[in-house]
Amino acid sequence: MPEPATAPWDAKRNAPKKGRLRKLITWASGLGLLALIGYGLKPRPIEVELGEVKRGPLTVYVTEEGKTRVRNRYIVSAPVAGQMRRVTLRSGDDVKAGETVLTAIEPVFSPLLDPRAKAQAEARVEVTQAALMQSQQSLNMSKVSEKFALSNWTRVQNVKEKGSVSQTDRDNAERDAEMRQQEVRGAEFAVKVAAFELDQAKAALLQLQSPGPAGSVIELKAPVSGKVLRVMQESAMVIAPGAQILEVGDPTDIEIEADILSRDAVTIHPDDKVSVEQWGGAEPLQARVRRVESAAFTKVSALGVEEQRVTVRSDLVNPPPAAQALGDRFRVEVRIAVWHQDSVLQVPAGALFREGSAWKTFVHRDHHAETTGVEAGHTDGRQTEILSGLSEGAQVLLHPPDTVKDGVAVVKRTEG
Repeated sequence: MPEPATAPWDAKRNAPKKGRLRKLITWASGLGLLALIGYGLKPRPIEVELGEVKRGPLTVYVTEEGKTRVRNRYIVSAPVAGQMRRVTLRSGDDVKAGETVLTAIEPVFSPLLDPRAKAQAEARVEVTQAALMQSQQSLNMSKVSEKFALSNWTRVQNVKEKGSVSQTDRDNAERDAEMRQQEVRGAEFAVKVAAFELDQAKAALLQLQSPGPAGSVIELKAPVSGKVLRVMQESAMVIAPGAQILEVGDPTDIEIEADILSRDAVTIHPDDKVSVEQWGGAEPLQARVRRVESAAFTKVSALGVEEQRVTVRSDLVNPPPAAQALGDRFRVEVRIAVWHQDSVLQVPAGALFREGSAWKTFVHRDHHAETTGVEAGHTDGRQTEILSGLSEGAQVLLHPPDTVKDGVAVVKRTEG
């Protein structure tokens, strides 16, 4: 009888070793599966967009819809009662001062032969003569002011030593010279209008004194050179004294008019810079605030809300030739600079959010989002001034989603 290859005690000894190996493999597989499940359930970092806190220039604008307006506009009215002929001119037609006949008024004899009307016509001649003398005196005063302003501007220009005259004084002298020149131009227009009204009053008196063929028709001529802006009365009709017929003006001499909310108007001052946009050209037009009217008015918004608004008028500064295409009452958009600093600590406005009455932001530190309170200052809608709470060079989260909380892991979103 042969002996067995393995001793019985050896077989019993090897069996437990094989069982432990199988158990070890089973446990290792289970732990690996649990690790994979845990890794899959681990929250991933949230992708966010980052912005940098840095220093730079910041300008705060008040933006509002505006319109162009002819600065010197004149309404031609009927000097006497009579039969007005049909107006053949249309809006946009050129007129020349003292030459272009706008319309003519033929007499209606019963009213024109009335003694009371004659006395009124004589009084009107005297009034228009006084108005002409007054406008001439205003023109003389404007010329004196213009001469002084131009002399002052010439002296400032001749100062060659650097630092002798500040840039502000140079700008004020230049602006004063330009304003005085515009005042002289306006006074000259006023003299022309007064002379025109005097001629019309004399013509009306002549018609009363001699209503024959030579004085039977009163021709209304253009008081200034320019274009017809609007025709109020086109058809032939019996017209009363003072009735408005048409409006004329110089469309090349325009200003920008905008109705600003009263809370914003208090921050606007004369000589503030204005950017005129959406006027039809590729580049914005530059202008400066000339006047902020002192009285507000009520205007109902598109949503039916009553608002108090103030009219702000601005003058164009060195307009390009393409701007000559602008006419009266053209729509534009104005951006008025009300605050500016050359170097302020600023952050993108999309990084700030309100929590109660305080401003806060998420700062990116060690791949986590950290809530930080800040004190915000001026803003232009894109960048916001930071007074305290952040330092230059810090990274902040822009437009963080609702899933971002304090301490949450975040990662910068990659482009593409």
